[in-house]
Amino acid sequence: MGRVVSDAAASNADFVVYSTTVCPYCVAVKRLLDSKNLTYDEINFDHDPGARYEVVAETGHRTVPVVIDNRGENPMFIGGFDETQKFLR
Repeated sequence: MGRVVSDAAASNADFVVYSTTVCPYCVAVKRLLDSKNLTYDEINFDHDPGARYEVVAETGHRTVPVVIDNRGENPMFIGGFDETQKFLR
């Protein structure tokens, strides 16, 4: 089981958001989710640096945020802020 799948399985939230402390797009994606009344669990790479390498290896997405839709049967990688904004329209 990969890092993303295990983090999603441990979460009861609609989304899992991987972020860093100083990241305007991370703030924006959390505001977007809040505005849609969607829940999320945030995992901050600054507090768990090893997680970044695992998530990049699994998703291929090198920037933050990394957003995972956890509402279905299997977690689905969405992308960053722009992709999440389009996905939630």
